[in-house]
Amino acid sequence: MKPEEIRKLEAYFKRNINPKITVKARPKKDESAEVYLEDEFLGVVFRDDEDGELSYNFSMAILDIDL
Repeated sequence: MKPEEIRKLEAYFKRNINPKITVKARPKKDESAEVYLEDEFLGVVFRDDEDGELSYNFSMAILDIDL
């Protein structure tokens, strides 16, 4: 993802979920970025540019030991 996209996504997550969230570029991957809450990895946000419409999908796994 482009740095501008990452900044916009991070602002969205901070505003709507938690101000301590950060979004970081993934090495060798340009269609996704990693999402962290402080130092803890939360998940991956994917860029979906299909049929001329741009959207982002956030994927987060929750382990049963974390519940």
